[in-house]
Amino acid sequence: MQPQIFRRHRGPVTCAAQIPNSNTIITSGYDNAVALFDTLSGEVSLLGYHQHLVNRVTVNQSGTLAASASSDYNVYIWDLKTSQLATVLKGHDDDVEDFVFISDELGASVSRDWRIIIWDLSSGTIKRIILGHQKDVLSISYFDGKLYTTGDDMTLRIWDIHNGTEIAKIGPFENETDTCAIDTVHKRLVLGCDDGMIRVFDIYNKQMIVEIPGHQSAIKKVAVSPLTGDILSAAYDQNIFIWDANSFTKKQKLASHAALWERSFNWTVDGRQIVAGTFDGTVLLWDAESGVCLAEFGADSEGNACFNDIASQGDAQLALVSDDGLIRIGELSETTAHWQYQGAPQQGRVLMNAATFCPFKKQLITGAHNQHLHIFSNQAQELAQQLEIGLHEGPINSIRTSMLKGHEGEMFVACYSGNLVHLDANGVLLKKIALHDNAIKALALHPELPIGVSCCAGGELLSWDYTGKILKHYAGHTAIVDGVDIDPSGRFIASAGRDFTLKIHGLEDGVLYHCIHLGRRSPKSLCFAAPDVVIVTNYWGELLRVSLSDGTIIRQTVAQNGISSITRHGGHFAAASYDGAVYLVEEQQLRVLNVLRSMTQQIAAPAFA
Repeated sequence: MQPQIFRRHRGPVTCAAQIPNSNTIITSGYDNAVALFDTLSGEVSLLGYHQHLVNRVTVNQSGTLAASASSDYNVYIWDLKTSQLATVLKGHDDDVEDFVFISDELGASVSRDWRIIIWDLSSGTIKRIILGHQKDVLSISYFDGKLYTTGDDMTLRIWDIHNGTEIAKIGPFENETDTCAIDTVHKRLVLGCDDGMIRVFDIYNKQMIVEIPGHQSAIKKVAVSPLTGDILSAAYDQNIFIWDANSFTKKQKLASHAALWERSFNWTVDGRQIVAGTFDGTVLLWDAESGVCLAEFGADSEGNACFNDIASQGDAQLALVSDDGLIRIGELSETTAHWQYQGAPQQGRVLMNAATFCPFKKQLITGAHNQHLHIFSNQAQELAQQLEIGLHEGPINSIRTSMLKGHEGEMFVACYSGNLVHLDANGVLLKKIALHDNAIKALALHPELPIGVSCCAGGELLSWDYTGKILKHYAGHTAIVDGVDIDPSGRFIASAGRDFTLKIHGLEDGVLYHCIHLGRRSPKSLCFAAPDVVIVTNYWGELLRVSLSDGTIIRQTVAQNGISSITRHGGHFAAASYDGAVYLVEEQQLRVLNVLRSMTQQIAAPAFA
């Protein structure tokens, strides 16, 4: 067998940054990889793998060191002169989201463990731990002896690096603040918010200078030109804008790309170009003045089959949606594993997060990152698109259809905006229901009553009826809730979140009957196997069988990356993974019975284990 060659990321590129004094772009990805893209030769090379997703990569001013922040709870320091791993920074106990070089000897990181850690880069030891944020910390910047951090507590905080004291707090705002940048030219702070606003503050007196109504959806990245101070903003409305640093008016709109990832953008060192990554695992380069996309690097094939959701018809047939924007129909049983069909929507490939079958209409319904719902007829192992519906509520995260009498085929769609969209069986909008203050991550429908449950990024779990009336709030979770299900009897709700717990509530009485700690690995999806058994997936490729009757947990590593979704499939369960495979698993011991694979994600072992 020929050795595999690293030609591009085999998962979304989370960050792209130019290495100073070079023509090289360094990248991080959800395939656990850190890579190098040469913009002159087009050559792509693997620097190394983490044990888990890499969320961010940053480079020091001289271009000699890079830092990769990972969901394996570590930061890797890479020597760019030798292309070798130099140091591993171990100290966080949850996903590390960002890192900044203070100097060649000092750096700082932020994490979903709510902490900021200042590191001695020579020894790899902790110099200081800073506490103060009340939720996950997502971004960090450095300027003039101070650290600037933002997070899920909707604040921007400023810290003295010498003693760790909080100098100032801006906020809390009414929306999440995922991204912050510093304008060193004009001495300003630039904040990107989930309400689509760009907020600019004076770095010294902390007063707001301007609010720019930049986008129709959540802003996921702001970056400032080192040359002019112009502001780049990237949002879930699929728009990438450049704003003039003096007038704060729109200066340019970058040419779009169907697979670009909003979180990955950066300016080049000279401020003349802009780089970003894609869900296809490639790197894009734009001219900042004209907005023209100059090149795409690593584009040797169409995308990556990182599976985001799975739907089963109850027999051998499955449907899967993925980062590459293709819908796949496959057959998976104990004796059979093969693909029957793959295709894209009529308008072309677009990243898809959600899928469900509608038995009543014999349809497959999928939800996309570009806020559109796609409805296909499902006949004879072929898909024919019938409708495309723009919901304009942010990326679609989950879809369920009703089979209750009088509501057959009605669709309930969970959106990033926090709204639940309710459509009839023909795709006609019935109502938009303002359920949550932030992204709805998952939903489930009651088997016998016109009731649903949903969970969100703010940790909220609630039930509602089909008219949109909220019935009950279920307390307990302290972090993002990613998965929810209703047991077959309709009496209990199971939910799991990034507080590492599985909780079982009574649907009607709201009582918390079980709270089970799952270990320090974030759960992703879940489903009831029986009224007293729940199967939970996590971001580390594990399945957990939790017995509610005696509290025992069986844990099996099944996949090489996170398991995004699980569903009952005939007499077993099918689990879809970001690693490009779907696994047929029996319930009792979680043994893998068969595998249907579309890609191999990694070509080497982690750089540090």
